Parts: sequence; C-alpha cells; structure tokens
Amino acid sequence: MTDYAFTIGILTLSDKGSRGEREDLSGQVIRDIVASLGKVTHYKVIPDDADIIVETLVDWVDTDKVDLILTTGGTGLSPRDVTPEATARVLDWEIPGMAEAMRVASMQKTPHAMLSRAKAGVRRQSMIINLPGSPKGVRENLEVVMPALGHGLKKLKGDPSDCAG
Repeated sequence: MTDYAFTIGILTLSDKGSRGEREDLSGQVIRDIVASLGKVTHYKVIPDDADIIVETLVDWVDTDKVDLILTTGGTGLSPRDVTPEATARVLDWEIPGMAEAMRVASMQKTPHAMLSRAKAGVRRQSMIINLPGSPKGVRENLEVVMPALGHGLKKLKGDPSDCAG
C-alpha cells in the first residue's frame, strides 16, 4: 500500500480484442491487482500495431501525465507481437531489473517465460511496464513487481526520502 494515489493506464494489445472478438480478461486482472496504487484513469484495447501503440503511450504520458501504464499482450515471438519495440521507441530509459525479475519468477513456472521480450522503463515521470497477454501471466508478473512499484513511482515523482529502510 502507498500513501500516494497514482493515475494508472491499462493498454491491452490485441487484434481480436480491438475488433470485439475477445473479452479483455487480462486488463481486468490488472485493474484488480493495482487498485491499491491508485485509480485506473485510462483504459484502451488497441490492435497489435506499433504506430498506434507509440501514439497511445506518448499521448497518455505527454498529454495526460498518467503515472503508471501497464500494457498486456504482444510480448512474445509471433510476427504481430510488437509491444516491446513500440515501448522502446518511447522510453527515456529502461528499468531492466523489473523485466528481468518478471522473467526469472515466471521461469519457475514455465520454460516459455524465457521467450518473453517484455520491457519496463520510464518516459518523463511515467513508468511503463509490458505484461504478458494472459490473465495468469499478468497475475504472476504483477505479483513480482508490485512490492517495488509504489516506491519506484514515488521516487520517479521526486520523493526526496532515503531509499534505505
């Protein structure tokens, strides 16, 4: 739990979902898990299209100043999985430890986790984290990063307190 209330965006990348052919169960799992961090102010389901992903991320960060954006989907090896490349195009810097921690923890459950290309990083004062496209994968990966998210977001927003504790 945090004493800050952050704004949160959930961006689901799914060709089928964007056409209304699939319900976004992963987005709902994200919403439930991050409720303790703040309020979901932005939610969208868009196709696996790098330009649309970039445009949405830039708009949510630069215009709307969303504190935390969690993407779900498009981190694997299929030709339409372009989320990591689109995310890399907008980041000022990466937070490699988050993506590494998610992969390491997921490897305890499935060897397929090593195929994830998810990224985590910062644009301006916003954190962007790529999550898998399945509800189970979202839950498992968010459980790994949630303990550090509140602290990381506070630091990103300029919290001057010491990190030791």
